[in-house]
Amino acid sequence: MDVIRIILAILLPPLGVFLQVGLGLQFWLNILLTILGYIPGIIHAIWIIARR
Repeated sequence: MDVIRIILAILLPPLGVFLQVGLGLQFWLNILLTILGYIPGIIHAIWIIARR
């Protein structure tokens, strides 16, 4: 299941984070990072998925 989340995190970073943690602080932070720059959003999403 983590492989699917990582693939989704690369395509749509907030979706990968949402599937991992739900609508928490990390989700909103990832949306902000994705808006500011796509690459920081991907890095944050993969970090969240790998950490849990």
